[in-house]
Parts: sequence; structure tokens; C-alpha cells
Amino acid sequence: MASSPENNASLCDQKVTHSESPQGKKSQQAEEAIFYKNCRAAYLTVLKSSLENIKSKEQLRLVLQQAGRNPSQKTVNKYWTSQTTTLNFDDFCTILKEETPATRTELLEAFRKIDTDNTGYILHDELYKILTTKGEKMTLDEVSAITNLADFNCSGKLDYKKFCDLYIATSEQCCKTALEKLEIDGRLKRQQFGSQGETSTEGITLPVLKPSPKISRKTDHKLAPTKGDSRTPSRPLSAQGCKASVSFTVSMGASSNRNTKLIEPHTIKEWQCAQSRGCFYLEEDGEIISHKYRLHIPQRSTVCITIKPLNLRQAEGKSCHWLSVDTALYVLKENETQENLQLVSFTEQQNKEMFGWKGELASGFYWLLPFTTGCRLKKVKTQITGEAKLVYRGEDSELALTKECRAVLLDIFETIDLDGNGLLSLEEYNFFELRTSGEKCDEEAWAVCKENFDMKKNELTRQGFLDLNLMEANDREGDPSDLWVTLLSLGYNKALEMTEACPFVIDIYAEKCKPRIKAIYLEAGSWQLNRAICKSVVNKGDAKVMDGCENIIVYTYRTGTRITSVIENKSENKVIIHVNNEQSKNCLSNRGLTVFAVEVAPKSMTVSQHVMPLNEQEEWLYNCVHSLLR
Repeated sequence: MASSPENNASLCDQKVTHSESPQGKKSQQAEEAIFYKNCRAAYLTVLKSSLENIKSKEQLRLVLQQAGRNPSQKTVNKYWTSQTTTLNFDDFCTILKEETPATRTELLEAFRKIDTDNTGYILHDELYKILTTKGEKMTLDEVSAITNLADFNCSGKLDYKKFCDLYIATSEQCCKTALEKLEIDGRLKRQQFGSQGETSTEGITLPVLKPSPKISRKTDHKLAPTKGDSRTPSRPLSAQGCKASVSFTVSMGASSNRNTKLIEPHTIKEWQCAQSRGCFYLEEDGEIISHKYRLHIPQRSTVCITIKPLNLRQAEGKSCHWLSVDTALYVLKENETQENLQLVSFTEQQNKEMFGWKGELASGFYWLLPFTTGCRLKKVKTQITGEAKLVYRGEDSELALTKECRAVLLDIFETIDLDGNGLLSLEEYNFFELRTSGEKCDEEAWAVCKENFDMKKNELTRQGFLDLNLMEANDREGDPSDLWVTLLSLGYNKALEMTEACPFVIDIYAEKCKPRIKAIYLEAGSWQLNRAICKSVVNKGDAKVMDGCENIIVYTYRTGTRITSVIENKSENKVIIHVNNEQSKNCLSNRGLTVFAVEVAPKSMTVSQHVMPLNEQEEWLYNCVHSLLR
């Protein structure tokens, strides 16, 4: 894109201010999260990793252009002097804070200062004279690159309104393209700087799951270049000279040889029980959403809580990938408000694929937050030889579901039938609708379903559910597109294999009262869940202070089947921790990489990674080194 006359007409005077009110601070945090995401998108369009440095003026120009900026040579020279050798990601963020993009209004105002008659055009000769003699002087070639474009060349005059429109559109398209690339490659989005929520040691968390770093501003608004690599980077001073690292080595036996820890009471069959089903669903960006539950315990009682994958009927030869997915349940006590949740415990005891916890709970309300590490429920590219057939026309020319499609829909019914009574209530059906269409079915629409499909006690039967889905294909004259939308959103692939979902079942047994459980939400991992994970690892895991940097502590918690590490940053500055698993053997990390970086905000803690054995039947060695990047 050709250079613009922005510097010649003082177009970069834009300043951003934020309200100091609580709402203003929340707005500022949200803006910083968006800003940071845009920075990463632009950076990763040109460079392979956020840890890789910009090594030339040309790379700097490219990443700035991908961020929607249009830097002149003077702007590039401002940040890349003869003494600059590299710029890191933090430096790039600082530059973008300084180089705010020009708006269409600002551009038009600048041109109108030249076009005093307000004709909407500027003579080429006049434009040449101004741009090559005033302000930041442009070369004749740079000006010609603008005037020679047919879209703006009107008989020796520049249609500057069209130019401004294209300038803004091109700038926005650069940002959009970079973000689309980031969205498509979920690994870049999740793994370069982990997606786990950052949890303050005081219980204060960031409002978003994605990291949102504080961008440090230089007092002179410039990077301070010196000779070679001694240039002052924008990383915290505490991290620059700190050659700090800490390592953990854990040797684990084959999972098949682990001891069974979950011991259910002999009298548990006499206890009162509540049950609910649910499901983990894998999103396009790699995020995992699941049902969240509210539990009522009427009086103090000993309880036993378990969670395990739901064992559905499967056609012979079909894989049961989800049965190997790890599951866990975090129990949080509700106090005065639902926002103030306190970690009680989590299901760390195990009996084969079942995880459980047994203990005493006081009367009151609790939240049950299901969790899976993402080690085994993740995006995997599989080769599908052909697309399964969903519908066919019989001898009477009537449309019908294929045997394979019926079987899958019945499995789906079992998954969304949360109370397991063989019928779908409106509430249960709405979880299905929210997942597949994003909309709820109201009472009026439910009454229409009641008139057209088989129901019992105002709840949809299995046959009614099958007929409802068949109706979608009938409405499209046999086109199964809507059916595929349903199946794909519920974790099935084109071969009708469930590869991106894991249904589970929760059982709550209480010795002295009748427990009640109700699904409330279907959403991504909340900040309460992330805080609970961090606290559980800090409470139960082994702690190691990073050598040479006492403000950084790495906690490592292990069970027979997984290892979780949490990084706590007690300093006043953001830190970036390099994580290296290259010496590990038979290990599978939720990050998908053996080497990656984790950013930890000041006075906070965040999950570094979850690791499980790649092959459960073999021994596995966890060898991880956490190092402070300098």
C-alpha cells in the first residue's frame, strides 16, 4: 500500500483516554485484551512465534502493516536505529501503542486543509509540491504510487475521498486477515501464551480467559537503543538479569498398575442418590465448554461424588475415543452470592475411569464444575474416506433416517437426557438447542412440538426426537445440511464418530439427606474453575522456588494419571516463563508443544500445563524445566 500523507498533515495526534471509574477500568481491560490479541495476530503473521525477535527494518514494517498501520520510512527509523539489532514482542506492543492508526475523519480533515474550495479533489501538481517539500518529505516515486492509481486519478486530480476509503479499508483488511489466520490455527491462539485464566493470590482475576498484559510505556515514548543486544527491552527489569530456572522430574509407572484409591462405603447403596449427565464439547479454537451444576445439600451429611465418561452403545467397529478422556469435578461452596465461591475439594481419588471424592458437606448450595485437561480431548486431523449417509428415500418415496444416523441420534438423546429418565424436558432440550443453533425453544414453540411429535408428560420421547430431526431434512427436501450442523456441533465427524466431545455422568450419594443437582449453564471454563484448579495444585502439589528469582514459584501436582503445574508470580511485573518438556518420555501435554511460553501477570498465578501419559500401558517420565525469559 502506498505511503499516506498522514505525517505531513499531523494525522497521528490521536490520543486515547480512559475513565477512572470502575466501568471505565473494565472497559480499559477489555480494550487491552483486544489490543493484545491484535498484536499477536499481526506478529504471528510474519514470525513463527511470539518468542521470535524482529530482526530487520523490513520485518518491522511488515508486522506494523499487518496490524493496520502504514509506517513511513521516518516512523520505521524512529524505532530501528543504526544501533538496533532486534526488537522483541513486547517492544512491538509498545510501538503499536505509540503509533495509533489514523481515522477516516482525520485523513479527510488533513486533505481538506489542502482543498480549501472543498471540491473533493486535489490537483496532482499541488499534491506533489506539498508532499515532497513539507513535513516528512516523500519521494516523487512515493507520490506517483498514489496519483497513478486509476481509482483516484481523475484527469490530473486526486479523488481523496476514495483514497481515504481505500486506505481505511486496506488497514482494516490487514488486521482482519491476521486475526483470521490466528483463529484458523488454534494452536497459535492457545499455546504460545496459554489460555488458562490468570488467578490473583488475592482472588482477583482478569475478566477474560486470554492473557491481557499490561503494556509498559517509556517515559520518553521511545525505545532506548544502545549497541548490540544491550538495548533496553520492555520486559520487566526484574527479569532481565535473572538467570533463573527450576526443574521437575517425575517417573510414573504404567497406569494399568496404579492402585485403586476410590473406596466407596459398604452402605452406599442405602444412601440417597442424585444423578446428572453432561458433556464436554470442543470448540473450533480449541476451547472446551461443558455443563455447570448447582447442588443442594439440605443438611450436613457425608457425601460421595463421582464423575466418569458416559458409556454409550456403539456400533461394532466404531471407536470410543471419549472413554479415554480424563474427567474431574471441582466442588465449590456458595456463600452470600453466587460470585463468591470457595473451593471445598475436587475428585482426586480414582477407580479405573471414575474419579471421586468422599467427605462431609455442610447444608447449603454448592457448584459442581466439570473439568478435563484437554490432553486427550483436542483437535486432531483425521482422514475421512467418505461422508456417511444420513437419510434415504424408501420404496414409498418417503424420507427416512439411515440406521447409522438413527443410532447416533439415539446416543445424542442419551447424552442430552440429563436426568436419565428416557425423556427430554424443555430445559434439557434447550441445552441441545443452544449448542446446535444458539437459540432457545420457548413455551409456544414447545407446544407446537407437543402437537407434532411424540411426547409423554410434556417431555419429548426418543421417537419424537428422531422425528423432529427427520423433519429438518424433510423441510429441505432431503438435504441433510441441517442434520450435519447438529452432528458436527455435538462433536461428531463426517464418519459419524464422536471425536470432539466427551459425555459424562455425575453421581452424588448422601448418607443423611436427599441431594439435588441441576444443570445451570453450558459454557467455557469460568474464572472460578481456573482459580479452583490453581488453588488445588498450590494446596496439594510440591512447590519449588525458581533458582535466582524468589518471586517465581512453580507448583507440581500429580495423580496416577496426570500432572498439573502452576506458576505463581509474586512480583510487581509481568513475567514470561519458558517451558521445556523435551526430555519427557511417553508424555502428552494439553499445550500440544514440547517447548512453549507462558505469560504470568503481576501478583497472579496461572496453569502452566497438564500432562498425561501418551500410552497408559507404559511407564512415563515427566521432565520439565521452567526458565525465566530475559
